[in-house]
Order: sequence, then C-alpha cells, then structure tokens
Amino acid sequence: MTEATDRMRRLQTITAVEAHAEGEPGRVIVAGAPSLPGNTVFEKMQYMQAHEDRIRKRMLREPRGQPALCANLIVPPCHPDADAGFIIMEQTEYPPMSGSNTICVVTVLLETGILPMIEPVTDLTLEAPAGLIKVRADCIDGKVTRVTFRNVPAFAVHLDAPLDVPDLGRIKVDLAWGGMFYVMADADALGVSLEAENGAQIVQTSERILAAAREQLPVSHPDNPAITGPTISQLFGAPSATGTHGRNAVTVSTGGFDPNRPHALPGTLDRSPCGTGTCARMAVLHARGMLEVGQDYVHAGPLGTTFTGRIEEVTRVAGQMAILPTLSGQGWIYGKTDYTLDPTDPFPEGFTIGDIWA
Repeated sequence: MTEATDRMRRLQTITAVEAHAEGEPGRVIVAGAPSLPGNTVFEKMQYMQAHEDRIRKRMLREPRGQPALCANLIVPPCHPDADAGFIIMEQTEYPPMSGSNTICVVTVLLETGILPMIEPVTDLTLEAPAGLIKVRADCIDGKVTRVTFRNVPAFAVHLDAPLDVPDLGRIKVDLAWGGMFYVMADADALGVSLEAENGAQIVQTSERILAAAREQLPVSHPDNPAITGPTISQLFGAPSATGTHGRNAVTVSTGGFDPNRPHALPGTLDRSPCGTGTCARMAVLHARGMLEVGQDYVHAGPLGTTFTGRIEEVTRVAGQMAILPTLSGQGWIYGKTDYTLDPTDPFPEGFTIGDIWA
C-alpha cells in the first residue's frame, strides 16, 4: 500500500448526488454517513440532530455548501410499507417534510438505480420524518420526468391573525401546516415585489415576520408536539403568468432576524415554488372557500418555475379540518461528488462568513 493510498483510506468520505427540483438544490447523500438508531425515521432524525449534527453542518456550510442549499440523507426505512427513508436537512433545522427535497430524493433513487425504475410509471413509498409519502414517478428512457406525491394532511391554524412586526406595524398573517409550519403574508399588501431580483427585500421582510410570529403565534402539531413552529415564512401574491393560479416566495432561515443588523440577509429564497409551502397555501385557500377538492393549483416561485398541487380529499387532524394534497414537479441531477474530510482540516463542520451568511 502506497503512502498516498493509506492517506486516502484515512479520509472520511461522504458520497452525494447533486440534484435540484424546479431550481431548488437538494443534495442527496447516498453513502458515507453513520448509521442512526430509531424505530421511525422521525426518531432517526432526532438522533441525528442530537448526536450527528456535524454531518448537516459539514455538507451545508462552506466550503462544501452555500446558504441556499438543502441536503437529504437516505436511510433504511422503519415502516414495513416504505421502500426507502430520508432525513431532510436545512441551514437551521431538520424539516419533517419538504416537497422539493422529496422530488430530488425520488429522482436520485430511481435514476441512479438505488431503487428499480419501472417505465412508464414507478410507484413507491418513502418514509419521511413526517410520515409515509406515497409517490408516483413518470419515467421515460431512464429519466424521471415528473414526480407526484401525496403529502401529509395540511391544515390552517390561523387566518388573518394580527401580528405586530417591527418596522411593518400591525399586519395580518395566516399560519398553516403543509409539512412545516408557515407564517404567510400578502406581498401586495406589504408593497413587496415577488420578482427574484427583489430577493433581498423579500428575505428581510419575511424574516421580520417570522421572528414576530415565533413570539406571538407559537404552535405545535396536534399529532406530534415535538414538531413546533412557525419555522419558515412565505409571501404570496396574485398570479403573474398565464396558466398559474398564484405566486409565492418562501424564505429559508440561515440564522434568524437580528434587529441589530436589520440589513443583513438572515435567510435565502427557496428557488422553487416550495412544495410544503404550496400545500400550506392550499389549506388556507380551502379554509377560505377559494379552492375545492379536485382543483389544480399551479403555484409559481421566484424563478417562474411551477409546482402543481391538488386537494384530493378532506380529512381531520385532531378534530380540525384538513386537506389531503398531492404535489407534482420535476427534478434534475447535475453531478455526483465524493466529499472528503482530512483529519487535519481545521473546519470539520464547515464555516460561515458574514458577507453571505447571517
């Protein structure tokens, strides 16, 4: 064994497939991460958060990551009906569910052969921390051309709730669950353009709203009190393109709003139309009588890409009216990388610098 070969054997290596869903990057870790105990994927996620958070930091922070990046860890499923499990990682949290990340995971599982692809349609079930996710993947010539999944029940918690926000005054917001707890506000009422070029103002406004909502409108999931929020924000607006029904910009926090640094960017825009955010938005629209069962809802994001949601049926969560939504979109693989950690590297968990990070 040569000295160079011996050194390579001592490097910690994580293999990831790089993918994006309608613009939102969702790195998928397929090898090299430690095994995680737990009787459910939610328990595996909790263990990772408590004991192996170094993996999330290493893969999302510089020099291997960047503020807008998400990552997913493929894990063995715990539920007998599931074909695979996955844990979602973002810059400040482990979301129970994510639409864009689900699309990235399905695309990687099938296009790399981790799970068998059946053309023209592959049906599979994933176990996310939020629960079982039924998936239909349309496939042609080895390519996943469309991913449609049945999300967890979504429901509105507050409609037009008053919220006192520094520099914005008292505004009205909605709060809803779509796989994460969202606080949502009307961009037009706030005078905020949802163009991608206006990302800095969107993020600053959204994080002010989120910080206020965390204090004034805390919430927990009735079926799993360990899931709390709101942890993410959405500004919504009227459609601007033919064939769409609404537009939104979701801000993913990278550190939280700091009133002492009001012009810093404490988050990044979700580049996609946001899957769980679309489901939360549909739950609000249904609660207002503005979206019915069986109607498509084409939601555009900052880049103009779209996800299509649909209310398949209604249900109840802890006695509260909820919807059972499906969501569809497409993902693309753009690379595969072996990420190594030299034992002498001074930044084993990566780093952040205030020029682009909160």
